[in-house]
Order: sequence, then C-alpha cells, then structure tokens
Amino acid sequence: MTFSSPATSIVRAIFTGSTGADLSARLDLPAGAVRAFALFAHCFTCSKDMPAAKRIAAELANSGIGVLRFDFTGLGSSEGEFANTDFSANVEDLIRAAAFLRDNFAAPTILIGHSLGGAAVLAAAGDIPEAKAVVTIGAPADVSHVLKHFGSSLEEIRNKGEAQVTLGGRQFRIGRSFVEDAEGHRLAHRIGSLGKALLVMHAPRDMVVGIENASRIFLSAKHPKSFVSLDDADHLLSDAGTATYVARMIGAWASKYVPDPAPEVADEMVGVLVRETGQGAYQNAITVGRHRLMADEPIAVGGLDSGPSPYDYLAIALGACTAMTLRIYANHKKLALGRLSVGVRHGKVAAQHCTDCGAAAEGREGRIDRFERFIAIEGDVDAALRDKLIEIADKCPVHRTLEAASAVVTSVIAGAAMEQALPPSGRR
Repeated sequence: MTFSSPATSIVRAIFTGSTGADLSARLDLPAGAVRAFALFAHCFTCSKDMPAAKRIAAELANSGIGVLRFDFTGLGSSEGEFANTDFSANVEDLIRAAAFLRDNFAAPTILIGHSLGGAAVLAAAGDIPEAKAVVTIGAPADVSHVLKHFGSSLEEIRNKGEAQVTLGGRQFRIGRSFVEDAEGHRLAHRIGSLGKALLVMHAPRDMVVGIENASRIFLSAKHPKSFVSLDDADHLLSDAGTATYVARMIGAWASKYVPDPAPEVADEMVGVLVRETGQGAYQNAITVGRHRLMADEPIAVGGLDSGPSPYDYLAIALGACTAMTLRIYANHKKLALGRLSVGVRHGKVAAQHCTDCGAAAEGREGRIDRFERFIAIEGDVDAALRDKLIEIADKCPVHRTLEAASAVVTSVIAGAAMEQALPPSGRR
C-alpha cells in the first residue's frame, strides 16, 4: 500500500507519551508516493530537531520515505519532566509514536535510532509488529553504557537518590530510578530475537560510544544483518555530508524490505475522509484516495497548528486550480510562459464596503468571503497577455464553484457505513 502527499513538507503533530504528557513530533512527508513510513529516535538528551535528525529525515523524504521524529518526554518541545523518565519510558514513547503513525497514516516499516535511541528501537521493535527493518546509528550494546557519562555524579545518585548531571554542556536532574532501570535492561536477548532485518551503522572513531558496541550488536543479531562503517564521522553526525550519506545508505538498504510504490490507477475515485485524531481540540487526519494530509486550527484559537485550517485548504484549492488552469492554457496555446506562482489571501469583509467584489456583493448584507489572488510569472509578460491570463484564471473550475451556489447534502450514518459511502476505488 502506498500513500501520497502534495509536496515535500513537514507536518507538526502531538501525541500522548508514556507519562501522559504531550509529545511534540514532526512528520517529514515526501512529494509523490510514500513508499513507507519510518520512526526516528534521537540520542540521549538530544531532540528531534538536532541537525543530523533533520537532515536524515529530509533526505529519506526525498527518497519517498515519510519519517516521524519526536522529542522524548521532558526533552525538546515535549511536555513532562525528564527527571521522572527512564529508558523504559523512552521505549514506551516509541511504541506510542508508532501507534500514532498507525492510527493516522500507516504503521512504521522502518525503525531508526541514534545512540541511546538506537538501543530504544532495538528494545521496542518486538512491540511494533509492522516494522520490517531496524537501523542503529552509533548505538550502545547495553543501556547501562549511558551511565559512564555521569562521572562522579553516579555515586551521588546512588547515595542521595538524585543529582545534577552535565551532559553535552547542559544540566539534567537524574534520579536513582533511571540508573536502576538502565542497569536492569539487557539488549542481547532482544537483539537475538529481533526477527527483523538489522543495519548497524557506526563510526570507528566515535569517542562517545565505542566501535566495540557495534560489534556486540552485530554478533548478537541473526541474519539478515548488515554493517556500514561511517569512517571519520563524529558521534552526533555533525557533518552535513555524513548525515546525507547515512540517509542514502538507509534508503538503499531498506529498499529490499519496503515494497515499491503501486502503479497509478487511472481515474481512481477520490472520496475525502476526515477523521479526528484525538490529538488536541481540532486536529483531523484527512484521507483523499492514496493521499494523507492533516487539518487543524491555529494555536490562537485552541488548535495545535499541525496542519492547514479548513479555509486554508479552500485557498489552496483556488490557488492550485488557478495555476493548473493557466498552465493548461499556456500549453494549449504553446506560450513560453515562465514558472507560475499563485498567492491567495482569504478574509471576511462587509458586503456594502467591498468595492471590488462585483456581483458577489450586490444586494448582500453583512459580511461575505473575499479571496484575493495574486499571480506571479517568471519572465516578462506584456499587458495584453496579463489581461488574458486574468480572464483565464477566472475560468478556473474552483473559482467558478466559489462564485456559484453549491448544494451540500448531509446525512448521519453509522461509523461502519463509511466504507460503503466512500468506496476505495471506482470511477469519478
């Protein structure tokens, strides 16, 4: 099964984490068909917006893989107290992130983890049955490896129950429960029973997590398994070229475990299905044939701003239809018309004060919807062609729909009847 998105984009999302806190996420969506979805887990005390995570997600999106990256509880833009979390909580956050993808798009086929995030995806993989491929990048073979970076604070945590630990130049409050949880995890058994393809990526000169960890992970795993050396990369993959290389290697390796996009189906009927996600007050997941989108309201009116608003989509429809209509006209007339851009602004105005609204405002009282459209064309356009393009733009089907009266027929049906109301295929 494949999905499509209208353009390469980043969708903001929020889902509930292991402690009940709202976790902040970003979904990098490709242009065109989505071959698969991947879930990315960042390193210990990092965030979803670390440069390497952003670069890897963007490059994978370019290859047709949608990537969900999120901040673990208490980190980045996510809510909750980091001091109240542990490795087990991180694993549960990952499982919940996979559930969010499953419920609103499609379950992740690929799990990617960097550093301690790599250990987390190894631990969580068994609870994400749809995952077929697991990738670790600079990951420790044991969760307790992270405790080596606590220095003298580790003894203080054991004796006093908690301590401030400096990691990456930042201070974090770590409790005894974190230490005990980390020491209680043994990854070797989970790796040995993974039952999924494994790609281990590690830099020989990694000064944070030594290369011997990659060897232990690789030897613990059963086939199919692969290893890629990251040469002189540092632990955080801070070099942009290295992060891009990592993403391309993942995309190529995972292609064996990710199905190719299904061929386009001509004249496939597209029924629009809008479902509440349960995240925030207004967030909705939209299904349009094979395409997956999000709709929401701005934060100022109580939404999460995780997608365009309904009126934004109306403006999108007008803008896209205008650009397509003008391009059809230019191609038909064999005009050397430069690249088109269409801007649309929507607002509500008093009908009696709208001097340029024409027939739409005649005889009307109160406020009416006003769409202001701007057409930009690369290169020179003379006055005659400019007037003709305005005339053609006004013939855009969505423009005509907005100007004309439309019939909206509504009925309330049982949830199970929606498949009959919107069959998955057929003719327009």
